[in-house]
Amino acid sequence: MQDSSVLSGKWTYRSFHNNPALVTADPKTALTLFFAEAVFSFDVKPDNSLTGTIDWSGGGLDLQGTVQPPTSAAPLTVQIVGHGRAGTQTEHWEYDYSGYLAPSWSNGVGQVPALVGSVLRAKPHDGAPAGYVASFVAVKQ
Repeated sequence: MQDSSVLSGKWTYRSFHNNPALVTADPKTALTLFFAEAVFSFDVKPDNSLTGTIDWSGGGLDLQGTVQPPTSAAPLTVQIVGHGRAGTQTEHWEYDYSGYLAPSWSNGVGQVPALVGSVLRAKPHDGAPAGYVASFVAVKQ
């Protein structure tokens, strides 16, 4: 079992619209599923509090959250709130992230830690309503 310190560092983040339609063989259709691509930077403290950022070209959010260490019945989980930065285009934004550390395969080859979960637009911004949910995957850099 991995402890909470595995989260500290940088993660490549990708979120996806929850569209159940099959992509088929068209790569352009697959690209329309992207909601966002960014980099999570996490710092996890010994008390399992989490601080950090999520940054993308042209913007970002400051993050605060908590880590629930793994148990015999549940994987490591995170609850994170992202707040926009004063004086930037994200100033009034707020997003909530809920995720868990994907299991490690004992016979996995080249496996890297992956955080999977969902993201909620907690406050409306730029004409987009609150309540929108997307799925995300973040892989450790």
